Amino acid sequence: MSDIRLDYENEFPVELIAPDITSYKSGNIGVDYLHTFDSGKEGPHVFVSAVVHGNEPCGAIALDWFFKKQERPINGKLSLGFMNVEAYLSFDPKNPNRTRWVEEDFNRLWAPGVLDDESRVKTSEYNRAKLVRPIIAEADFLLDIHSMQKPCVPLMMAGMEKKGLDLAKEVGMNMPTIIDSGHKEGMRMRDFEGFSNPLSKKNALLVECGQHWEKSSEPIAIETMIRFIRNTGIMHNDFGLEYISNSTNSLKMQFLKVGQAITIKTENFRFVKDWQGFDHLTKDEIIGYDGNEEIKAPYKETVLVMPSKRLFVGKTAVRLAYPIH
Repeated sequence: MSDIRLDYENEFPVELIAPDITSYKSGNIGVDYLHTFDSGKEGPHVFVSAVVHGNEPCGAIALDWFFKKQERPINGKLSLGFMNVEAYLSFDPKNPNRTRWVEEDFNRLWAPGVLDDESRVKTSEYNRAKLVRPIIAEADFLLDIHSMQKPCVPLMMAGMEKKGLDLAKEVGMNMPTIIDSGHKEGMRMRDFEGFSNPLSKKNALLVECGQHWEKSSEPIAIETMIRFIRNTGIMHNDFGLEYISNSTNSLKMQFLKVGQAITIKTENFRFVKDWQGFDHLTKDEIIGYDGNEEIKAPYKETVLVMPSKRLFVGKTAVRLAYPIH
C-alpha cells in the first residue's frame, strides 16, 4: 500500500470477519474474481459488485453467501464480481482504513475517456477497472455494495435520474434513498455509461450498508442483494425468501436529494464538530470552514450525507441533502 493519506486511526470496532475469497479467484469468464451464470434463456444481465473499496467487507460477505447457496438464474444472466481485489486481500483489522485502495479510488475512474487515457498513470485500480469494464458495460442492472466511514443508517444511492429512484422503490429495501450526482473528483461505477443516461434502459443502485465494520452491515448487504436480484425476475420465486422473512430491518423508506456536494479546496478544511451521517441541521447553521470560507447548511432542513474523515483537497467532505417526499 502506497497512499499514506489512509494512515489515520480507526476509532470503530471491527465486528465483521472479512471472508477468504481466494477460492473464487479463477472466475469463469477469463477475468479473475468475476463469475457469470447464464441461464441460456432470455432476460436481463444482472451484476452485483463488491469490494470496490478494499476496506468494505460486507459486500464480500454477501457474494460469499450467494456462492455458498449455489443458486443459479432461471432467466437471463447473473454476474458477481469482486472489484478492488488487491486492496481487499490486504485487509488488516488492526489498520482497516489503510486498505481502502492501493493507489487511488477505484470508484472515481468511470467518466467517459478515463479508462482510455493512455497517458494516465497505470495504477493498480486503473488496470483492474480496465479489466472489468467490458462486463460492467454489458450489464443491464448493477447493484454496487458499499459501506460508510461513520455509523449511519443504511442509504440507497440512486443517481440523478428518475429511473434510479423508481428502481429503489421497486427493490423495496426499507432505508433512505438519496438522489445525487456523485463526486466532483470522478465518476462512480453506478453512474457509468447507460446507468446514468435517462434514455437507456440500463439501471443501477449503490447501497451503503452502514459503518464499514459493524455487524449490522452484513444482513443489510445480503438482504439488499436478494431484493435487488429478485426484482429483476432472473431467479426462481422462492429465492432468498427465507432470509428476508427473518429480516430485523426496521427502517422506513424515505427520499432525499443532494443539492450540494462540498468538495475540499484547501489544506485547512475542518468541521466545527464531529458530524455524523444523517445529522439534521437548520438553515445557516455552520457546518465547517474551508480555509476562511464558511460552510453553512443551505436548506430549511439540511441532512448531512456521509461526512468524511478523509479531508484531502479534491475529496468530497460532505453532501448536503433535503427531503423530497
